[in-house]
Amino acid sequence: MKAVWKWILGILLAIILILAGLIWYFSRNWKPIVDTKLKEVVHNATDGLYRLNYDNLDLNIALGNVTLSNAELIPDSTVYQQQVATKDAPNNRYHIKLKALKVRSFSLMDILAKKKLNIRSIALIEPNIQLISEYHAYNDTVSTKPKKTLYENVKDIFNSINVRDIQLDKIKFKYSKIDQGKSSDIDLEEVNIKVHDVLVDETSLKDSTRFFYTKMITVDVPGFAYNLPDDFYQVKFDNLSINTREHNVLLTKVVYQPKMSRAAFYKKQNKNVTMAVLKFDTLRFENLDFKQLLDNQQTIASKIQVKNGSADLYADKRYYSKPVNKIGKSPHQLLMKAQKLLRIDTVFVDNISVTYHEFSQKYNREGSISFNGATGTLTNVTNDIQQLNKDKFMRADLKAQIMNSGSLHAKFGFDMLSSSGYYTYSGTVGSMKAPAFNRILQPLLNVEIGSGNIKRIAFNMEGTDRKNWGSFTFDYNELKIKLLAAPGEEEKKKGLKVASFLVNQILINDSNPDANEVYHKGKINYTRVPEYPFFKTLWQSLLDGIKQCAGIGPEREAKLMGTAETTKNVVTGAKSAVQKTGDFIKGIFKKKDKSNEEEEK
Repeated sequence: MKAVWKWILGILLAIILILAGLIWYFSRNWKPIVDTKLKEVVHNATDGLYRLNYDNLDLNIALGNVTLSNAELIPDSTVYQQQVATKDAPNNRYHIKLKALKVRSFSLMDILAKKKLNIRSIALIEPNIQLISEYHAYNDTVSTKPKKTLYENVKDIFNSINVRDIQLDKIKFKYSKIDQGKSSDIDLEEVNIKVHDVLVDETSLKDSTRFFYTKMITVDVPGFAYNLPDDFYQVKFDNLSINTREHNVLLTKVVYQPKMSRAAFYKKQNKNVTMAVLKFDTLRFENLDFKQLLDNQQTIASKIQVKNGSADLYADKRYYSKPVNKIGKSPHQLLMKAQKLLRIDTVFVDNISVTYHEFSQKYNREGSISFNGATGTLTNVTNDIQQLNKDKFMRADLKAQIMNSGSLHAKFGFDMLSSSGYYTYSGTVGSMKAPAFNRILQPLLNVEIGSGNIKRIAFNMEGTDRKNWGSFTFDYNELKIKLLAAPGEEEKKKGLKVASFLVNQILINDSNPDANEVYHKGKINYTRVPEYPFFKTLWQSLLDGIKQCAGIGPEREAKLMGTAETTKNVVTGAKSAVQKTGDFIKGIFKKKDKSNEEEEK
């Protein structure tokens, strides 16, 4: 019996020794074969655009492990330029450096018997990745030239390749964008990427559940700040999360603001331009097409959510701003002129407060107007001609509290294909106290609303590049205004009391319906001033309606001016009253005009 066991143990030992010898032999002699095949796969799979270099290859067939030391995937600049010449070059290239590439648990028998490469995991140690983006217009058109898939490039070596998990931790990532020969860089630290279930075979590319042959890629980017190339602004966020299986992108604590103080900003600009400070707790993209985004820099998504934040816009009238023709530069027209395709089904705005601040040159103080807690939707936000041929209107439906008091509900419709820039806008403002507007009137116009109740405002308007027309109603009562003395001119208070009396008793109706029970409606037919931007044009057209509802028509203004000219003892006060009243009427809503004039410059 002992002899039998000796024979069995001897046979097993012999088999183990033979297997060990075979493993040693294959590990030793397959190393150059693996080296050759590995570089061949990289070369063929990328049409020669990339080459693979490394210092050492450690192969353990028994465990199915391979380790590449100091590996580097390098784009070949010569091949790239050749592809540019033949219009085959991609928009994106990658340069990857690794301290080590560790491949674990592959099956040699599957490779030999089935030509299948199955790998349990791949780990990239201390990865340093550079993405080089260079736009080529020919990639925006559908190519008629067939391109080899990754499977077609490797099928002579493997029937399929499957990797269960790929892990990249603490990546140093650089994004380099090349535009007209100039490069701008974004550097990220501590990026973490996980890739799950990579499959390259005859059918995987057509698998709609996969993104670039993978079932899922997750990306996590911690705190990030970047100074924009304009040398004025900075963008930053607390965290960026990407999930390709869910087709979602989430950014938290997003901030876009100048990298300097407001005073330094305007001193450096040396002109009156809009300074913007945008802060959002949440910015989320849903059903985002990652492939189009990466391949062609096209943004296609079903939803974008902007939640809990603020948009503060600043202007400083102490600095000059040169008038510029704004015809053809309305928001929808600028979107149609954008170089990159954008297609968003719906943008959800949730609790965003918008405030316009203006610093007065005349009175040396700041006034502001706010639209608090704005919520609503923008739909069919796109410059995609195919989509617009189905539905040519981009729409906006928004609600907010104006001056944190009255309820504003506004709707916009933009004909994206109109050669004249056609659009519609309608809305209502609910009941509110008129003195709420003193926050902008007093600092900027030196006018104060003593009392007044706005019961309701409603408008229904249409517009083009040249004209705005429609209807306007404005219901109010007990409106009284007070003209104020400028700082340092307190001695003029008595005269301004008289002027205020004239304005309240003669120039404007204190209510609508007026004292004679006549209800005034606005019928607007406004001709645009070419230098006025889109939003100023909107408010100027509405201002025309306000004046009509307040009873201030051209004939009444002319009559009052004529009376002022013939009454010598009140001429100065009358002229001042007329001027102040004009400022007042404009002031109620015109400051909102100005909040958009500089925004569009």
